[in-house]
Amino acid sequence: MSKSRRLKDFLSSSYIEAANRLNSKTAKRKIVAYVESYDDIFFWRTVLSSFEDDTRYFEVMLPSHGKLERGKKAAIMNMLRGKVGEAMIACVDADYDYLIQGASPQSKEILENPYIFHTYAYAIENLQCYAPSLHDVCVAVTLNDHPIFDFKEYMALFSEAIFPLFVWNIWYYRSTHYSEFTMTDFNKVIELGGFSLMNPMAAIVNIRRKVDRKVRQLQSQNPGAKDSYQKVKASLKALGVTPETTYLYIQGHHLFDKVVVPIMYKVCDQLVKERENEIYRQSVHNAQLNNELSCYSKSLQEIGPMLKKNAGYYYAEPFLRIRKDVEVFLSREHIEKTELEKEAEERREMLRTERKEDQRYG
Repeated sequence: MSKSRRLKDFLSSSYIEAANRLNSKTAKRKIVAYVESYDDIFFWRTVLSSFEDDTRYFEVMLPSHGKLERGKKAAIMNMLRGKVGEAMIACVDADYDYLIQGASPQSKEILENPYIFHTYAYAIENLQCYAPSLHDVCVAVTLNDHPIFDFKEYMALFSEAIFPLFVWNIWYYRSTHYSEFTMTDFNKVIELGGFSLMNPMAAIVNIRRKVDRKVRQLQSQNPGAKDSYQKVKASLKALGVTPETTYLYIQGHHLFDKVVVPIMYKVCDQLVKERENEIYRQSVHNAQLNNELSCYSKSLQEIGPMLKKNAGYYYAEPFLRIRKDVEVFLSREHIEKTELEKEAEERREMLRTERKEDQRYG
């Protein structure tokens, strides 16, 4: 067995905690946070960095440097099962595991294990697409701060349109026959289709029509599900899913690639044209015009990479809930540490008393 293989087998929270104890008492304590992919490292760094102080720090990393495959979440949970603890945590996308509330073994573990943290939103892509932050991303891409499109209102309308069908999708995933209406099926219905900046409501109207048709079909197929559907709907609202914020809980890649990025391309194209027209109007000769256009063109950014770097989700409800979970984890750690120190002091006091007794009668 290779050295690296042996190290992986023994790597655990206890192992890291033992390594921490070998350092000086004034050294910062390391807490390893394992994530699913390279793209997740920056996001979880934004979560954990503000909790670092002169007593502890986090190291966000992948569990191995091997080839990343699909199903990373299941792989990381299987690899770290029984090994997470006070010095080693797992940070994963919630997917549907948060919303189905223990309907699968993986969901149950994510909800119950205090050392596994999840995004509440479906994935980090959903938080990168947090509607109130999208105008700022457009500004970063185009260097034009003209608010020509209300992302917050539009994503709320999109969410309200898909919410009734989203409830059905979760209803199925909480059952044993979820394969009858899969996430892929749901995504096909809620595809935005052609989006026009001149008539953005046309896409919403089309989605409402498709959703209504599918909802009627599912109601027909499940005539006795009215009460259970209402219970799932109430449960989702209690979990933080509102009709206006449903977009945060649908499949992240679909939201990113099929909804938000196509809209942003249209918005950013218009903002670029506005800036270029401004340069045309203000330039007094061709040399200045060409120079300004060249400088502006070189300053433009790509939408996809800029959106992936978007950290404007700090006030999104799911992000605040993640931070609260970390606070609880660290407060529990502090309480347990204090109790251990108290027990150690009591043992030391008992030993001192015993020594005094031995000396007295010795």
